[in-house]
Amino acid sequence: MRILLANDDGYLATGLHALYAGLRRLGDVTVVAPEQNASAASNALTLSRPLSVFQADNGFLYINGTPSDCVHIALTGLLDFRPDLVVSGVNNGANLGDDTIYSGTVAAATEGYLFGLPALAVSLVHKGWAHLGTAVDMAVRVAANMLSAPPSPAVLLNLNVPNLPREQLRGLRVTRLGKRHPSQPVVMQRNPRDEPVYWIGSAGDALDDQPGTDFHAIAQGYAALTPLQLDLTHHGLLDACRTRFGDPQP
Repeated sequence: MRILLANDDGYLATGLHALYAGLRRLGDVTVVAPEQNASAASNALTLSRPLSVFQADNGFLYINGTPSDCVHIALTGLLDFRPDLVVSGVNNGANLGDDTIYSGTVAAATEGYLFGLPALAVSLVHKGWAHLGTAVDMAVRVAANMLSAPPSPAVLLNLNVPNLPREQLRGLRVTRLGKRHPSQPVVMQRNPRDEPVYWIGSAGDALDDQPGTDFHAIAQGYAALTPLQLDLTHHGLLDACRTRFGDPQP
């Protein structure tokens, strides 16, 4: 089996190296990751400049672009094979609920999914890499399942794992996305020229953390696995919008 591994924390990230070692139990792993941290890059592709590919001493390939750039370039000309699975992570921090909209980790997996490949995004809930091995073990478990019977059509899965010793993790729950409160206010500071600069505020707390959500599973000591989809159509509003905005049908 051939696995393409990316992330958004950059090719030097501890989580990437740990997941690479874990996934090698399942097959050949090729790393194509960003040169620098690209957290919250979402699904951005770099169209304003050319991108360069470099190779680290350990064989990892890295690109001076976004997580989506990495997977896109890998699948459209850099690699001479089509991988069986795309994996992204392990991210240094959670990607729960609304986080998935902004996440570069999820975006890298999404790019593989857009090319028709099964894809898995993996995140460790709290930053700092405590009990990273637990997240790697869970990711390998899910990836092995995906490889053993490749889903058709391809699926996009988002895995979040709490920072717990493996023996304390209560198991894995399949969940839906919860929802956060709005983000904290921006933080305004003054630069050396006494001009205002603004830092984006911290993510909000959980608003929808009911049973069945990823937030609830994590709080109860479970890993949370959420299947994602990319259809942004609000199907419930189609008829109302046709009535209000559409031209009469002949």
